[in-house]
Amino acid sequence: MEDKGPRTIIREVFNRSLLAVDPYKAVTSYSDTIRSAYKRGNFSRLVLIGFGKAASLMSKAIEDNLGVLLTDGIIVTKYGHSVRGNQNSKIITYEAGHPLPDENGVKATKEIVRVLKKADKNTFVICLISGGGSALLVAPFKDITLAEKQEVTAMLLKAGADIYELNTVRKHISAVKGGRLAEAAQPAAIISLILSDVVGNRLDMIASGPTVPDKTTYNDTYNVLRKYKLESRLPAKVAEVISKGIRGLIPETPRDDDQVFQRVRNFVIGSNKIATDAARSAAELLGYRTTVISTELSGEASIVAGELARKAIDFKRALAPGEKACLIAGGETTVTVRGNGKGGRNTELALAFGMEIKGLPGITLLSAGTDGIDGPTDAAGAFVDGQTVAKAAEADIDAEEHIKNNDSYTFFRRTGDLFITGPTGTNVMDIQIILLDN
Repeated sequence: MEDKGPRTIIREVFNRSLLAVDPYKAVTSYSDTIRSAYKRGNFSRLVLIGFGKAASLMSKAIEDNLGVLLTDGIIVTKYGHSVRGNQNSKIITYEAGHPLPDENGVKATKEIVRVLKKADKNTFVICLISGGGSALLVAPFKDITLAEKQEVTAMLLKAGADIYELNTVRKHISAVKGGRLAEAAQPAAIISLILSDVVGNRLDMIASGPTVPDKTTYNDTYNVLRKYKLESRLPAKVAEVISKGIRGLIPETPRDDDQVFQRVRNFVIGSNKIATDAARSAAELLGYRTTVISTELSGEASIVAGELARKAIDFKRALAPGEKACLIAGGETTVTVRGNGKGGRNTELALAFGMEIKGLPGITLLSAGTDGIDGPTDAAGAFVDGQTVAKAAEADIDAEEHIKNNDSYTFFRRTGDLFITGPTGTNVMDIQIILLDN
C-alpha cells in the first residue's frame, strides 16, 4: 500500500467533502419534485433565475433535466465561475463582482426583476440560490447608488463584520433582498433551491434571504453599524433610508405573515454539515480516528486558530503510540483588517495556527474555502504544519510581521504552502482538516 503523506491525504479528504456538496447533483435530485409540482399545478410557464457562485452548475442541472419545460432563465455568478453550456441554451448567464457588487450585477438583477415582473399566477419560478448571492444580486434601494452600496459593504468587510451582520445591513439598503424578490414575483409560485454558506443555515441570511421572510429590522441595521462605529461615516442617502426605516416612514422588509410567501417554498440542498460529514467518512476509511469539532466556527480567524491549535495539541497528547487521528471543523471566520497586506480568512487562520504549533511534529492543517477562493486571492487556503513557521524564519520570512500586516497570502506564497484549486463550482463556507500522527 502506498505510503501517502499527510497533505496528500488531506487533499483526498477535502475533495470528498466537495463531491458531497456538488451543486449539479444536488439540484438534479430535486428535478422530479419540480416536474411533479409544475404538472400538478397546471402551470404554463417555467422560469429559472439564479444568483451565487454555484449558479452556473445549478442552472445546468435544471436545463439538462427540465430543459423541455423551461421557458427562459437568467443567472448571475462571480467572474470566472460560469460553466459553458450548450449554444442554444434558454438561460442567459451574467458574470459580476464579488464580494463588492458592480455594474454587471446591477444589470443582471434588473433583467431578473424584469422577468419576474412579467410572471403571473400560471408561472412557476425556480430560484437557485448559493453563496455570494448577496453581492451578485444587487439592486440598491430607492436613491442609493451602487457606489454608496459598495462603500458600505467595503467598510463592513474591513471592520470584520460577520455574515449575519453584513447581510442585516445589505437587506435594508436593497430592493431585492430580505424577501423583496418574492414580492417582485407575485403572484407566481416559487421554489428556491439553496446551497447554504451561512453558519446555522438560517434562510433569511443565505444570500440575504431574497425569497424568505426577514427576521431583522432597520433598528438591527443601525445597531450593527453602531457596533463598528460606522454610523457617522455612512453615505447620506444610506443614512437617510435607515433613518426613515427606523421611524416607520419606509416599510420594513416582508415578515412571516406576509402574503407574498404563500406560494413560496425554500429548500436547503447543500450545507457545511453535509461536507464535513463526507470528510469524516473519507478520513475514517483511510484509517483515521475522526472527530468533527464543529460546523459552526465563527469569530476572528486568528483567535479561532488558537483554539483549534490547542484542541489539536490536546488530542495528539491523548493518542496511543502509532495511533493517528483527524479533526474536522467548518464554518466561516472573519478578519479585522489592520494592515495593508494580501490574504483571506483561511490563510490568516492557517498562519496563526502554524505559529501556535511551531516546532511540534505530527500536526498538519489545511484551512480552505469550499468555493476555491479565499478573500481577494487565487488560493482556496493554505497548508501548515509544525515546521512551516520555523523553516520560514530560516529563510528570513517573519510570520509575526506577516500576520500583523494581514499578509498571510504572501507568507504562504513565499513558503510554497498555498492550496490552489481554482473555482470549485460550489460554496458551503470553509473547512479545516487537521491530521494528527503520534
